[in-house]
Amino acid sequence: MKIIETKNAPAAIGPYSQAVVLGDLIYTSGQIPIDPATGRIEAYTIKGQTEQIIKNLSAILTEAGSNLDRVIKTTCYLNDIRDFGVFNEVYGKYFTSKPARGCVEVSNLPKGALAEIEVIAEVEKR
Repeated sequence: MKIIETKNAPAAIGPYSQAVVLGDLIYTSGQIPIDPATGRIEAYTIKGQTEQIIKNLSAILTEAGSNLDRVIKTTCYLNDIRDFGVFNEVYGKYFTSKPARGCVEVSNLPKGALAEIEVIAEVEKR
């Protein structure tokens, strides 16, 4: 097992890692829209927050030797399911390989985020 950590994505808020690689798979922790440069949520719309979340995920995947095209499963959490349409538009621009997905509404997310995404992806064989 290998712990993944990159300064190009937000540091973990608690006692967990950004991601873990086990075998040929990377499992990311849920990412919220924190800008790694400021340590704060800078976007206040579901569109902007989803863009930042995907940037964070992409940075973590890159650090592990993977990318968005190698994602096989996502789990998405929305603070308000009425944001699903806009969320889905942004999501669809980046997850073009159409991984399996679960998407649910939750009552609250850390730091007041509107969305959170975690992924499982294949890592390039070394």
